Amino acid sequence: MKADAVFEGGGMRGIGIIGALNYMETQGYHWQRVAGTSVGAVVAALLAAGYTAKEMNKILSEMDFRDFLDKNGLQRVPLLGKALGFLVEKGIYSGDYVEEWIHKLLKKKGIRKFKDVTTNGECRLKIVASDITKRKTLILPDNLPDYGIDPMKFSIAKAVRMSISIPFYFKPVEFLHADGLSYIVDGAVCCNFPISIFDVKGTPRWPTIGFKFDSTEISNTKQGKKDPISFLFDIAGTMSAEKNREWLKEENLIRTVLIPTLGVNPTDFYLSKSQSLKLFKSGYRSAAKFHKSWNYEEYLGKYRHTNTNSKLLLP
Repeated sequence: MKADAVFEGGGMRGIGIIGALNYMETQGYHWQRVAGTSVGAVVAALLAAGYTAKEMNKILSEMDFRDFLDKNGLQRVPLLGKALGFLVEKGIYSGDYVEEWIHKLLKKKGIRKFKDVTTNGECRLKIVASDITKRKTLILPDNLPDYGIDPMKFSIAKAVRMSISIPFYFKPVEFLHADGLSYIVDGAVCCNFPISIFDVKGTPRWPTIGFKFDSTEISNTKQGKKDPISFLFDIAGTMSAEKNREWLKEENLIRTVLIPTLGVNPTDFYLSKSQSLKLFKSGYRSAAKFHKSWNYEEYLGKYRHTNTNSKLLLP
């Protein structure tokens, strides 16, 4: 079955998405266009490049997630590195490893730029980031002409690096463009679950299926963590939650696989292999539950009733 896929951001919870995709793959789903925020952007980029869910699962099994906690410059200063990174470089970790890692994976499939995932003028990949300088959502490659940049020549790995820049955790990307300099951070700040990004007027060519995390996450401050980093994480998390609550409407839930996170936080980079496996299975079971209740005619009815335009509807 042909379908578009949209993936929510959620850091390490993305393992659950891989589990869900593995089930959907067994049911014959073929993803035409894909979009995502943060870890959802990672998954979307790999799918657009031609990776199967099975291949992504193999990549996961061979990874040491702690590699993502890379440091450079002031971040490497003993004892004071995190504080200096936060105060001077606006992030306690570099984030450069992610870009290099994605670049290598894409290169294996012969993919580097957005032109490589574009056919007949239609790009099958959309990545969501946040331009905090201009205070707006940045959809890559769509919005790049607004910055005086050729979208087809832009690096997909760089776009993913922009989207995964969790505020205060990874350094923001300093984005030089025709109008000057913008700081780009995690797309979750503006739009963590862009479920309507492929919506059009009338009847769609095929359905859009979303992959979203069903979380019972407890805030850092509620857990008794009172350090500045935890406090700022909760501020960012609150902003993101309020901005993205719009996506929990019935017409979006009907087309969304909800994946329990089992208490895994986005920044649990020290996740054990057993916890990783449980999260993978959580996604797999959630996709199976969704597939059994999925009704395409009901989806079309809701879609025609609620959809009003072809643009990304921001809350």
